[in-house]
Amino acid sequence: MKIATWNVNGIRARQTELQAFIERELPDVLCLQEIKASLDQLPVWLCDIEGYWCYWHGGKGYSGVSLHVRKDISPERPPFEHPEFDYEHRIVTVRVPQATVASIYVPNGGKDFPAKMRFLEALDAFAAGHQTAGTRLVLCGDLNVARTEMDVHPKERKPRAIGQLPEERALIERIIGHGLVDVHRAVEPDNADLFTWWAPWRNMKQRNIGWRLDYVLATASLATRTTGCVVQREFGTSDHGPVVATFNV
Repeated sequence: MKIATWNVNGIRARQTELQAFIERELPDVLCLQEIKASLDQLPVWLCDIEGYWCYWHGGKGYSGVSLHVRKDISPERPPFEHPEFDYEHRIVTVRVPQATVASIYVPNGGKDFPAKMRFLEALDAFAAGHQTAGTRLVLCGDLNVARTEMDVHPKERKPRAIGQLPEERALIERIIGHGLVDVHRAVEPDNADLFTWWAPWRNMKQRNIGWRLDYVLATASLATRTTGCVVQREFGTSDHGPVVATFNV
């Protein structure tokens, strides 16, 4: 099973790139964030991507997430749902035979930091509930927190910067503590150049001076079956790179 997550930073600006990405990667589950569009703003082919069950959850010009499931792994349309704590079109889940997968766009926190913390606390409770129920869970998306100092380029480390605060990192650890594994870091534990977001100036992306904000967090029983996880820094014009994880299930 191949799961991909990508903050596209505006789906209408990235639709040609998305089409190329899908044709090349053929992900079984595709999670998109920051789509910045409502369904009526999307071209017809995007509303119903060939070979996929699609669920778009966005508003005009801000936030928004989507989930796409390849019909090869789910012949019938799977159930797409929103946890009760969803707001501003920030989370959608889908149940496929292998796991419940969530596409998540955590608030940045710059304008309303308490709202970001409330969202992360609710995500913590959501993960705890799945652990208690014994169901496999995969949390994908832009969590807007760099988990450790290693996840920020030395030139970008700022002790009081939102996204690097101890209280944010503590919540990420709590979430992971509910039987989840940070798949990308598990695959590359010593890679100090592993980033997924780069500020859109001074050639930061080309120079790989960035932050790791995009994650695939998977239940341990699924994570042990990981066969690879990569970030495609050089693909696309978004300020985030797609992250693609593969599992032998």
